[in-house]
Amino acid sequence: MGMRGINHVVLYVANLQRSLHFYEHVLGFERLAGEFPGGAFLRHAGSANDHDLGLFQAQGGGPMVPGRVGLYHVAWEVETLSDLDDMRQRLVDAGALTGAADHAATKALYGRDPDGIEFEICWLVPDERIEEALYPGAAMVAPLDIPGEIARYGADMPGGPRTDVEVWKRLAARSSTTS
Repeated sequence: MGMRGINHVVLYVANLQRSLHFYEHVLGFERLAGEFPGGAFLRHAGSANDHDLGLFQAQGGGPMVPGRVGLYHVAWEVETLSDLDDMRQRLVDAGALTGAADHAATKALYGRDPDGIEFEICWLVPDERIEEALYPGAAMVAPLDIPGEIARYGADMPGGPRTDVEVWKRLAARSSTTS
């Protein structure tokens, strides 16, 4: 039996209230009811999960130092390219956007929370368009052009899910014959 995806992420943070404000107001998480000493649980709007993110007050810790042992980043998925564009603006407004990239099959924004913990917000090219996105010679890292991607796929096309295993098998076979 294999894993099928990330269920939730739990982070120790330097200032719980500051982090709650960031994850709720910038990234759009919803805090779950109930009191938890030194922590809180949150969920994405529309999530059926009991929680997607746990935040707990660190004891005596400071900001993360990039490149040290520990969490590098977690990726959160959005439904549409319009959502990705909205998230880009929210990150810019919060001073939290650190980068953006077109990974052919995934369109990604990168940011840091108030403690310097890195995260990714991504939109997945739908299965029925994945072979088009991963044409032979497609760059795996290129500048992200959200307006161009909206013109290509549409602002409201749902991304993912990555469920068509046969597509990925064909792509793997194609790449092994070209390398």
